[in-house]
Amino acid sequence: MEKKQAEILEPAGSWASMKAAGAAGADAVYMGGTRFGARAYADNPDEKGLLEAIDYVHLHGRRLYMTVNTLFKESELKELAEYMAPYYNQGLDGVIVQDLGALRIMKENFPGLELHASTQMTITSVYGARMLKDFGCSRVVTSREMSLDEIRRVREEVDVEIESFVHGALCYCYSDWREKRKPRALCPALPSALPGIRRTARPG
Repeated sequence: MEKKQAEILEPAGSWASMKAAGAAGADAVYMGGTRFGARAYADNPDEKGLLEAIDYVHLHGRRLYMTVNTLFKESELKELAEYMAPYYNQGLDGVIVQDLGALRIMKENFPGLELHASTQMTITSVYGARMLKDFGCSRVVTSREMSLDEIRRVREEVDVEIESFVHGALCYCYSDWREKRKPRALCPALPSALPGIRRTARPG
């Protein structure tokens, strides 16, 4: 599908929210599959469901990006290419990645697939964005604490697409806290470690 100069991208934690996003005017959605996505509580489709979702959004002139945005164990990286192959063959538009090993596997095995550097990579500067471009990323999802001026500087100095969150939870990540919880795909709204704040899990 042809991309617009500015793209409205919505998360889709289920088939229903995917259809609602398209009906509301989103140009693209991002969804997770059964593995390696950071939203454990989302109603992620199985392989058959996600393949059908790719066809559905293309039929309606939209794009679908797949989240493969957890950190990987060595054994999991060996399984990644086989896991991704059906979606790539179905015409998946892009993949959102956090782990550098996963990024390399995507680049080596799936030519032409757009690689998007997840906000979880915490890219906060021109230097980080330039490095990810050199690694093969066509888009950088900026860190959520960046100012508009900082984002503008990245756009002006690095020839890469910029994606920024403009609505919803900020999801700041305390890696020590987050990655020690099981499953790793748990996406809480706020850490209970913050004084006076009760931890809640955010679906989808």
